[in-house]
Amino acid sequence: MLGKNKTLGILGGGQLGKMVLDVSNRWGLKVYVLDSNIECPSSKLCSKFFVGDLMDFDTVVQFGQNVDLITIEIENVNVEALKFLESKGKKVFPQPRVIEIIQDKSKQKEFYIDNEIPTSSFRSCYGIEELKSLISKGEISYPFIWKASKMGYDGYGVNKISDNKSLEKLSDCHCIVEELISIKKELSVMVGLRESGEILNYPVVEMEFNKDSNQVEYILSPAQISQELKIKAEKLACNIAEKFKICGIIAVEMFLTNQDEILVNEVAPRPHNSYHFSIEGSYTSQFEQFLRAILDLPLGSTKILQNSVMVNLVGEKNSKGIVEYKNFDQIIGIEGVNPHIYGKLETKPNRKMGHITIINEDIEIAKTIAKEIKETIIITTRK
Repeated sequence: MLGKNKTLGILGGGQLGKMVLDVSNRWGLKVYVLDSNIECPSSKLCSKFFVGDLMDFDTVVQFGQNVDLITIEIENVNVEALKFLESKGKKVFPQPRVIEIIQDKSKQKEFYIDNEIPTSSFRSCYGIEELKSLISKGEISYPFIWKASKMGYDGYGVNKISDNKSLEKLSDCHCIVEELISIKKELSVMVGLRESGEILNYPVVEMEFNKDSNQVEYILSPAQISQELKIKAEKLACNIAEKFKICGIIAVEMFLTNQDEILVNEVAPRPHNSYHFSIEGSYTSQFEQFLRAILDLPLGSTKILQNSVMVNLVGEKNSKGIVEYKNFDQIIGIEGVNPHIYGKLETKPNRKMGHITIINEDIEIAKTIAKEIKETIIITTRK
C-alpha cells in the first residue's frame, strides 16, 4: 500500500479513472489525476486534479514529478515522457515499454508473431496509396479489416472494407490490414500480475458487439462456451501477460472461430469495458485488482459471485450536447439491476455514458432484461 505521504498519479480522467477512484477513496489513498478536460468524470473524486495534454512530453513529466507511482487509464499518452520518468527512478505501471507496443497495433501484431501467439494474418501499410497499390497488384483482396495503427479506441479507427467505395472513407495513415475471420464468438480474459510475480486470471467472458458502431454492447459472464475452450482461452491470456512481463492488469480480446480456434485480436493494459460487471459480479472488481497489482498487494479472488450481463449505455445517433437520461425511473426498481452513470456532461453519438450490470442466476433472463433496458433508456440532449 502507498505510504501516508505517497501519491499515485493517473494519466487520464475518464470513466475508468472514476471507477479506480471509487476504490482508492475507500482505501484512503492520495491520488492525483491529469486530463485535458476539467469536467472529466474523475476531476471531482481525486485528491488533486491537473489540466493538461496527455500527449505533451513536458506536461506528463511535470505531472509525474509530483507523484510517487504513475499509471494510466488510457493508452494514448506520451511514452517518451514515461520512459524519462522511469529513468529518474519513478515507478510507472504498466511499464512504458508495454504501453509503447500496445499503442501501435502493427507493433502489437509483430509481438504476437515473434512470441508465437495465434492471431489473424495481417499486413502493415504506410497509407492509402500503398494500400491501393497492394490491392491493384492482387496482394490484398476484399473484404478485409482496416485498422489505424495508432489512436484508435471504442470502435474508432476500425473499418470493414468491402469495395473501392468503402476504401475512400479511410484516413491516410499508417495502418494494418487484417484477414476477415469468420467468428463464432468474441471473448475476453482479464489477467492481473504484480511485481512480486503473482498472476491471476478472471474467468473468460463473452462480448457482443454493435454492428453499426463496432462497440461492445453486451458482456456475458461467464462466457457460454465449453470447459475445454474456457481453459484454452484463459491459458492463452496468461501466456500473453507473462510474455509482456506486465505489472498491472491486461485484458486480452480474442476471436473464437467457426473451427473453434482461438485467435488473439488485441489487448489493453488497464481496466477494460469487458470487465465492468466485476464490480457486482466478482469477488474482486477489476478496478480493485488494478490497484492491488500496481501497488504489489496480494491479488484478490477472481471468482464469479453471480452470473452477470452488462449493457453499455451510449449516446443516441442524433444526440450532441448537454446530456439527458430518459426513462431511468422505469429500470431502477428491477431486481438485480445495477446502474453506473459516468458523469459526462455532454453526449454525442455512440459515446459511452454509462453501463448497467444485471445480476441473475439465469444468464438468459439477465440477457433479456439487459435488452429491455437497452430499448428503454434513451440518452439524448436537453431540449
